[in-house]
Amino acid sequence: MKSVAGAANYLDMDTKELFRLYSDNKDIDIRNILIERHLYLARILAKKYINKGVDYEDIYQVASLALIYAIDRYDISKGFEFSSFATPTIIGEIKKYFRDKVWTMRVPRRIQELSKKISNAKIAIEQEKKRHPSVKDIAEYIGCREEDVLEAMEASYSYQPVSLDASSGDDSEDDLTLSDRVGVEEKDFGNIEQKDFLNRFMQTLNELEVKILEDRFFHNKTQSVIATELNISQMTVSRLEKKVVEKLRKEYEKI
Repeated sequence: MKSVAGAANYLDMDTKELFRLYSDNKDIDIRNILIERHLYLARILAKKYINKGVDYEDIYQVASLALIYAIDRYDISKGFEFSSFATPTIIGEIKKYFRDKVWTMRVPRRIQELSKKISNAKIAIEQEKKRHPSVKDIAEYIGCREEDVLEAMEASYSYQPVSLDASSGDDSEDDLTLSDRVGVEEKDFGNIEQKDFLNRFMQTLNELEVKILEDRFFHNKTQSVIATELNISQMTVSRLEKKVVEKLRKEYEKI
């Protein structure tokens, strides 16, 4: 058992040296000190999400757990600062928490009710027509505008996190997961950990955005082809693609 005096000696050590030691021995005392020294990150990032229908303490708890996860995975030999590594991890976990927990708090009741009708309509139309229904099919079945269906579908997608361990959903025999597909190295990402960065970024996207990102940049499909497959307009695909690219740019600038 480590002596109290031995553990106390770590308190005077430089943070980078502590990370080097922790990388070698995974000492719990060192980890506790690193957590204490970086809890300010969890506090700062959690405060960005206050007044959004969730208690600050709940958000702070999520951020703190994400901080611990980042400490365990941080590799100081990569050469970048811990704060740059931890920030996307913490933000990603907070956003995932909101997507998982806050649907009823954030989405208008009208959209919630319409989403339920859309789900029922999809089942009924698929059983009747033996095919996946288009937006037009759903709108006619429910008796509303196509724009309303699209609005409800986008809202629903926004609060359904996509598992990176799930199948990518294409027809190929390799059955790669999203994590596998985004794990390829890209020269534009410089000295960051490419796979970790892309994994965290994909977790901030909704199902529709992931679909468009994969089809455009991994499958090299045109916007018109994607629009046809999704039964939406090419303008909508273009708008969502720009939104994803802008998200990627902002996340990359945080590194």
